[in-house]
Amino acid sequence: MKYIYNQGSRNIYWLICQAFFEKIYRKMEREMIMQLYQFEKIYSQMEREFGKIGKGEEETYAMLLLPMEGNVLKIHREFPESNSRRLREAIALALFDVKGNCSGEKYDTDSFRNKGNERLEKALLMAFDPYTNKEIMELLKEQFQVDMLSLEQVKEYYKFPVMCLLRIKESIDTWEKHSGSDGYFDFIEGYMGREITGNEMNFSIMSSDVLAM
Repeated sequence: MKYIYNQGSRNIYWLICQAFFEKIYRKMEREMIMQLYQFEKIYSQMEREFGKIGKGEEETYAMLLLPMEGNVLKIHREFPESNSRRLREAIALALFDVKGNCSGEKYDTDSFRNKGNERLEKALLMAFDPYTNKEIMELLKEQFQVDMLSLEQVKEYYKFPVMCLLRIKESIDTWEKHSGSDGYFDFIEGYMGREITGNEMNFSIMSSDVLAM
């Protein structure tokens, strides 16, 4: 039997190809949506695990909030494209960093990274993270009187920084609704901008003893 390749069969071929690639595209789109959903779930997951700062309790955690907010404000001043929306992403990235340090696992967040949020992620981590800021690591070793921190000690230490990260995220959500993509930075610039000078990344360590006072 002889097969005749004509215009009609060519049209059928292209229709099959179109349907095939549309199916692949829809699958990729669903996977991207699911990845974004999983990425943004980190906020609620870490809140359940570490807790959150209650309304009116911000002053108690000021010694941790100030270096975090001061560091990211310095980055935003130098790189305006690292705006409030990029900071929300940076907080999620920092939370994944913390989660990985507590569990010993590595989480693939490459598809959500860009220069704008990575600068802010580093600024946040420099304020509290012993694996980013070696000065903090040395101080924690002295505090726990060990040569190497255990996963239990690491998780204990991260409790207050995580709560502060989640509080900043709540503030971003609030001010972004009021003032757009730069709402949060406009707020902290007006609120504490005069106190934030230079480019040095500051840090602070907060222990449970502070809450007991």
